[in-house]
Amino acid sequence: MGDLLGVLQALARKDGQIAHVEHLPARPARFGQLDRDLADPLESYLTAAGIRLWSHQVEAIDEVRAGKDVILATSTASGKTLAFNLPVLERLLLDPEATALYIYPTKALANDQLASIRDLQRASGLSASAEIYDGDTPQDRRSRIRKSARIVITNPYGLHQYLPSNHLWERFLSNLAVVVIDEAHWYRGVFGTNVAMVIRRLRRLAESYGASPVFVLASGTIANPKAHAENLVGRAFHVVSESGAPSGPKDFVLWNPLADPHRSQTAQSASILANLASQGHQSLCFAASRRMAELIARRAQDSAPSARIVAYRAGYQAGERREIEDGLRRGDIDAVVSTNALELGINIGGLDAVVMNGYPGTICSMWQQAGRAGREQEESTAVLVAFADPLDQYLIAHPEELFGKSHEQAVIDLCNPRILRGHLLCAASEMPLTDGDMAFFGQTFWSLTEDLEAKGDLASTPMGKVFHGTHRPVDKVPLSAIDEEAVELRCDGRVLEVLSVERAMRTAHPGAILLHRGEGYRVEDLDLAHGIATAVREETDNHTESKGDTDVKILRQRSHRSIGVAELALGDVSITETVTSYKLKLGDQVLTTRGLHLPPIKYETVAIWVSFPETARSLGMAPHDYAGGLHAAEHGLVQMMPLLAMCDRGDVKGMSTPSCIQTGSGTIFVYDGYHGGIGIAEKVFEQFESLAKIAVRLLGGCHCATGCPSCVYDRNCRYDNQPMDRVAGALILKRTLGTQIGTEVTGHDEVPS
Repeated sequence: MGDLLGVLQALARKDGQIAHVEHLPARPARFGQLDRDLADPLESYLTAAGIRLWSHQVEAIDEVRAGKDVILATSTASGKTLAFNLPVLERLLLDPEATALYIYPTKALANDQLASIRDLQRASGLSASAEIYDGDTPQDRRSRIRKSARIVITNPYGLHQYLPSNHLWERFLSNLAVVVIDEAHWYRGVFGTNVAMVIRRLRRLAESYGASPVFVLASGTIANPKAHAENLVGRAFHVVSESGAPSGPKDFVLWNPLADPHRSQTAQSASILANLASQGHQSLCFAASRRMAELIARRAQDSAPSARIVAYRAGYQAGERREIEDGLRRGDIDAVVSTNALELGINIGGLDAVVMNGYPGTICSMWQQAGRAGREQEESTAVLVAFADPLDQYLIAHPEELFGKSHEQAVIDLCNPRILRGHLLCAASEMPLTDGDMAFFGQTFWSLTEDLEAKGDLASTPMGKVFHGTHRPVDKVPLSAIDEEAVELRCDGRVLEVLSVERAMRTAHPGAILLHRGEGYRVEDLDLAHGIATAVREETDNHTESKGDTDVKILRQRSHRSIGVAELALGDVSITETVTSYKLKLGDQVLTTRGLHLPPIKYETVAIWVSFPETARSLGMAPHDYAGGLHAAEHGLVQMMPLLAMCDRGDVKGMSTPSCIQTGSGTIFVYDGYHGGIGIAEKVFEQFESLAKIAVRLLGGCHCATGCPSCVYDRNCRYDNQPMDRVAGALILKRTLGTQIGTEVTGHDEVPS
């Protein structure tokens, strides 16, 4: 480890590039003893392989065998897969009719898990047919899998499509004993809420066939594993979060590329990787896009010609990916640059070092990626090379946020009426809806079904309410969006992804340049009438930013409380967004600005709003700008939200005004960027003081004049970050909210504590 850290210290040309080094000590193994031995073949396998179960594995296995639903929320490489595979295989061994369903977020991870299950079966002498069933499964194999497979591995998108054909799965569903949901922290926001509804539909069908499976979830470390598991599945869960797995010592280095302005972040990441690889330290680098992965790999290979450095991404053929994975395990490859495709539990063995080209968006993902370094109990190093944006720079300046107890929460909203309506129609097409289904779909079940019946989408029968239509409801309910109305992004006739109408107008308008799975595309046409955006492949370093106006109207207030001299409220709002133009940019340079003529975007969502008294205008603001201060405070709150809730940066939006007609004073709005909300605004309301403190530290700690990309500038700001005054923003939050954190505000002479 000292050698690895020495490599990095020798590379640091400027003071401040190595902003912080966190020394994580080794952790010894803690073993456990099962309440009773496993079935003979499995016990013999563990003995022959010399495997002693760690304490958290024992706890999980005992609880699953006792019939409890369990979530394993432990770190990367802590043996979660073995902890759920052993009780699943034992259950299938003891009950020759029992079946199990495994749900993974990606096909690559499903393939890796299939290989793991088959290896365990061969080693233990067990025979339980395990098969993958997804969109790639040949038609001629599907019937055989449905009739004979005892373990079926799929993904949420596939499960969503197969549930309407549940009669074909009668054998499998009637004997369903265990459902495994891996990487459960991925299921959050809109996607997570939709998956929660799919799981409820699965439970409902299984119960109709006489089965009541145990659910086993595996997750990275999050702040709310129990609540998240229970929201996702709808049942009570036992949490296993104290890992007994051993780990070697690790140096975690925070690297700030802004300290060396003459070299780009990409160049510095490539240099770090090249030097580690050339000195014999097998390494993995994570990049935000396919294009960036290829660029870093090429630059690193050019700098270290004696090493073998390759890129890895989802666009490669399965055989190519397997070859790279095998090369890492064998030691034939010195370094790999990957998108987050290798963040999940794909088996590539332990490495010496991990380089992260930019904060991956959540602390959970950061630890998942860093956890790829470390061979059993050997030393390792992880390096986070920060972006220039506010969140990355805040974390570099405040490392305690990364190395303290995780406080970010996975958030889903089980009450979003638009999502619920779509899945009620899906459920009604699978089996008639009855009184008992309120247990699956919540208190609004009857009001929503009555509304759907009034619209002619449902019809009452003696058996219950059934779907009344000619299409398949699942085809109208995308898991990654909320509305039935959607826009298909197409290239050469192939659907790349399905966007909400709102997102399409913001990011897929004519002339827009966007990334899909790391590949660049330029949009040539947006046909809203037919729901199609047509794009062409384009390799470019340019990007586009849409601009426009936002109007927020308060519809109703749900909750309210005072904070300091300000008023905080939670409620429902109506949003009207108008996209009026876009900029084509290369880095921060504006190449051209073009107008757009698109209809306004209107939707209702959930928001919090903070109303400041008129006295806030005179709280020592001079010579600072009050409107610019509100704008900066709004940006700070929105930019820091991912530290509290595991949301993407576009999931939360904001708007500020020095004189709101409805509140009668200066007001900041922070709202969910989706119809009906996805639960983030409620989380902001609950933890507003914590969020405000983080925002004050962000705004108050920068040394720029009025705002910059490292503190409050947002490239997606519809108002071009004008007016902006970060000092005023920090003062407004500190003084009016009474945020007593002792943070000084640089650029202001007198700051009361």
